[in-house]
Amino acid sequence: MDVFIIGITGGIGGLLGQKLRSRGDTVHGLVRRDDQQAELATRGVNARVGDLSSMTVEQLAAAFGDVDVIVFSAGSNGGSKEVTTAVDGDGVEKAMKAACLAGVERFVLVSVLPESWRERDLGEEVEYYFAVKKGADVALSRSDLNWLILRPSLLLDGPGTGTVSLGPAEFHGQIARDDVAATLAELLHEPRIGRQILELNSGSTPIEEAVQANVRS
Repeated sequence: MDVFIIGITGGIGGLLGQKLRSRGDTVHGLVRRDDQQAELATRGVNARVGDLSSMTVEQLAAAFGDVDVIVFSAGSNGGSKEVTTAVDGDGVEKAMKAACLAGVERFVLVSVLPESWRERDLGEEVEYYFAVKKGADVALSRSDLNWLILRPSLLLDGPGTGTVSLGPAEFHGQIARDDVAATLAELLHEPRIGRQILELNSGSTPIEEAVQANVRS
């Protein structure tokens, strides 16, 4: 499988690239700097240099090339409104259009659980981040692409457990980025899962079993 990851230098994107490579997949990605491209090349990742916020749809489509699936795992993580709009809003819309132009049907978006941090007093920029993420989910779900939206709970660093709770609706807790990446890799290799929104939390079900349980009959 040929996979293009937008967010290949991020926590989830980087781990996903490693897991896909270990399965024998070809991994491509978008980076901003030449040194990032060179570093990823040492790990067998074919990276293109470009800035998502300034690239045209045509340039992004050319970067995608003839891949099997696009994974959008980039995000502002509640930073400034300008960055959130450019990445989580306009960036997703641009990537969707570029996917259509490049003829890539499968598109996987890493989103966020809508109720994340509801127990906290969130600042204006974080609230804006959640609103933009929801808007991107809506736009993708209404597209003609073979889409999949994955909403993980609070992300943690450190090793994964290999077990999760995955389904159309999950409680918000916390989960290791390593388990999110492992779940993504498994989902990408299950073509029967598509046009679905899945939420992901820590749990007791082995990842492969959790993915298979969400295959529609």
